Amino acid sequence: MEYDALIPVIRKLAIEAGVKIMEIYNADDFAVKVKSDDSPVTEADEAADELISAGLRAAFPDVMLVTEEQAGSHKQKGDTFLIVDPLDGTKEFVNRRGDFTVNIALVEAGVPTRGVVYAPARNRMFFTLADGSSVEETGAFDPGVMGDITPIHVADSDNDALMVVASKSHRDQATDDYINKYKVKDSKSAGSSLKFCLVATGEADLYPRVGRTMEWDTAAGHAVLLGAGGKVVRFDDHTPLTYGKDGYANPFFIAYAPGVELKEA
Repeated sequence: MEYDALIPVIRKLAIEAGVKIMEIYNADDFAVKVKSDDSPVTEADEAADELISAGLRAAFPDVMLVTEEQAGSHKQKGDTFLIVDPLDGTKEFVNRRGDFTVNIALVEAGVPTRGVVYAPARNRMFFTLADGSSVEETGAFDPGVMGDITPIHVADSDNDALMVVASKSHRDQATDDYINKYKVKDSKSAGSSLKFCLVATGEADLYPRVGRTMEWDTAAGHAVLLGAGGKVVRFDDHTPLTYGKDGYANPFFIAYAPGVELKEA
């Protein structure tokens, strides 16, 4: 994969998908369906998926593509592929809370190496450059012209005063019990893959996830965090979280700045 060719494509597709999503988000009403796993899906998910999938297949026809909204793609197996969640945080979208994102990532040898996370309702976009480093873009988010970019990096964490971020829609007692093992200065809730990005920018030090996620939920944010100097490990044994697993389901995990001294589960 030529990263210089990949990055402009995934950035452009994320922004274009964001435009479609916001058109539906700002409408008076939109339909919400329930998938077989009881998770919600909207016309915005489907429209964004169609746009992104068509763009990726046209640009990279020889690269395996896995996307949340196409169940047939979940049967593929491999450790190198493009992976998409066209609207991560559908519950945030449905409840008009704004913390939803467009996620596109490249996984190579089981590791998410490049990715983009775009939060159109928050006017925030994070992505990896061709060299693997992560940036935040500001400006008009023109699909064809990159705006101002700022390099991002994880915080130099103070273990006596950590900032913790956790799921807005899925926070539970198990999550709180784990967070309580640390000396916490403050905690915040956020939706979708924005949690990874808040650790990547140094706005948070630690993001534990004690709950179900899929690889398309995490790959893009994981790539951005890696490019900012962060880490993502399994909750149980603190080994790196890998991709291309059967069924594309993740174990519980912890995303963090390397200065954080991880506690046992």
